[in-house]
Amino acid sequence: MLIIDSKDCENIDKALKKYKKKFEKSKTLLQLRDRQSFTKPSVRRRTEVLKAVYKQQLAAGKFD
Repeated sequence: MLIIDSKDCENIDKALKKYKKKFEKSKTLLQLRDRQSFTKPSVRRRTEVLKAVYKQQLAAGKFD
């Protein structure tokens, strides 16, 4: 549960902005989307490895 401390004089837009930022940092939405369907551990591991390979190739400058 996210708790936002807002002062009485604080604008509602600022409080909403703080809430949205805190919500994104907690990665709640990503967890919900991930739990919608079961992925096998081997598939999850394979996607992580492919992402890591892609990041290494991107850092090395192989993709222009």
